[in-house]
Amino acid sequence: LSVVVAQLSAALAHQELEETAREIGPIAASDRVRGALLTALSHDLRRPLAAATAAVGGLRAAGGALTADDRAELLDTAEESLSALGILLTDLLDVSRLQGGVLSIANVPTDPAEAIAPALDELGLGPGDVRLALGHDEARANADPVLLQRVIVNLLANALRHSPEGTPVTVTTSVFAETLELRIIDHGPGVPVDRQEDIFVPFQRLGDTDNDTGLGLGLALSRGFIEAMHGTLTPEDTPGGGLTMVIALAMPHPDEVPSRADGVVGSDAA
Repeated sequence: LSVVVAQLSAALAHQELEETAREIGPIAASDRVRGALLTALSHDLRRPLAAATAAVGGLRAAGGALTADDRAELLDTAEESLSALGILLTDLLDVSRLQGGVLSIANVPTDPAEAIAPALDELGLGPGDVRLALGHDEARANADPVLLQRVIVNLLANALRHSPEGTPVTVTTSVFAETLELRIIDHGPGVPVDRQEDIFVPFQRLGDTDNDTGLGLGLALSRGFIEAMHGTLTPEDTPGGGLTMVIALAMPHPDEVPSRADGVVGSDAA
């Protein structure tokens, strides 16, 4: 009996430990995320804030003694720094909305070219930076045009950052069955297969040697936006080396596509 009692006691103790571990696990994970967030914020928010503060302080201290060029340079520094702060705060708010399931999505038939073109303009990219091979013809994808543009900007910026100098990034579109696929292809060092999912984890850059890539929210947000559009964002190895990001979005029913003549939705628009 004493042996049975000892075994039962050990089993109950083991069960209690397992239950405690299950309760503590989410708390510990939350603490790790919170710690990563605070570490990232202390660096990435402080830097542009300090630059903006220094620029404004310089303008105030120098007064009329500044030349026009010096004044313009300080104003540009303040503007760029405040813009960077705005982007960081927007990303943080979007992460919280995604995690809370309250991000507003306008899924409408969208020509991906209409998101690619402004993304290239936003990044100031030309033919020497990006090669286009758009093969979707008149096909449309169910997407939020504004968020799709943000995703393309994030993926292009990431691809360009890791591409060898003088090697353009390639952007392609294609149609397969009822899916429209958009690929952003770079020929950089690539990512090992066993780490490809890690790049979508927020604050991932904290473990990297590169300390100039922001909060590490770009890829996490990009996947979140695409999944909110009921699509997928998956990484693939680029043949010959590099990383290819594949956006797959569902195509709308033909009756949902606006007519070319008047933009009215439906086949009875005429």
